[in-house]
Amino acid sequence: MYYVIVNPASKSGRGKKIWAGLEPVFIQNGIAYKVIFSKGTGHVTRIVSKLTAPERLPADAAPVNLIILGGDGTMNEALQGISDFGRIRLGYIPTGSSNDLARDLALPKNPALILQTILKGETVRTMDIGTLTYGCTEDASSAASVSETASVRRFAVSCGIGFDAAVCQEALASRFKNTLNRLGLGKLTYLSIALKQLIAARSVSCDIYLDHAKEPVHLNHFLFTAFMIHRYEGGGFQFCPMADASDGILDLCAVGRIPKPVILLALPTAFWGKHYIFPSIRHYAASQVTLRASAPLWVHTDGEVSRKSDCITVTCTKQQLRLMM
Repeated sequence: MYYVIVNPASKSGRGKKIWAGLEPVFIQNGIAYKVIFSKGTGHVTRIVSKLTAPERLPADAAPVNLIILGGDGTMNEALQGISDFGRIRLGYIPTGSSNDLARDLALPKNPALILQTILKGETVRTMDIGTLTYGCTEDASSAASVSETASVRRFAVSCGIGFDAAVCQEALASRFKNTLNRLGLGKLTYLSIALKQLIAARSVSCDIYLDHAKEPVHLNHFLFTAFMIHRYEGGGFQFCPMADASDGILDLCAVGRIPKPVILLALPTAFWGKHYIFPSIRHYAASQVTLRASAPLWVHTDGEVSRKSDCITVTCTKQQLRLMM
């Protein structure tokens, strides 16, 4: 049995049409399935929470086979609803505007080919899952000391604070995004907004605590820090070409004090992962990171933005997600 969650609004409203082309595969091959169409923000999380609720899954039950047809944001919503990753297997058919998860997994561009591979069931790949906590711990090594006002979100690809999250926040609200997506020019949405946000970026400092280090990495001025499980973010920027999605480690791309005209030169090089030639762009690695900023900044998880924060804790759980591919 396969549960298929379709985001009909993905691919600028073509998600439902893409599913219509895939549904005959189930029917013609006599494969049991149930399709559920998402109806807005938060609905996918509620669907997945219900499907994977402990009371629905006795100890001897087979894993739930769940296929997500949507973008990175739809997959992100699905992650929030999973109560036990050991009881679920995920399939992913990308129909978003950035598709950074699919890019790193080298999935075919043809949805029918991806579905064919999922249904064969020959390969299940395990991948890391990241967890972002809004609000810092009193002791970076103790999750129990997180403030009661903190909230938590999981992510599969990346999370970030600062410039990259501000770009995501504006892109989500952009009225031009759907138009450019229809023309196959979705990347221009992020590039144009990135230039605008770069001009507006203000000077903010931060301290980054890597794992259990008592002394932080201090950046007197930083543009953004991306916490990467996969290599790509923002529609193809290869911020961490060294990232391994199954090693239990977060790879950080931290951009410190760098003149804005130089950023205009550095940003395009990130498409090829060559941006570390610039001294103020640094790479770090850790399984747990706490970042304290001097002012609240936008924060994203897999491109989804809900709030600003001046203090976040990010962790990585090794090989928690089982992906059918």
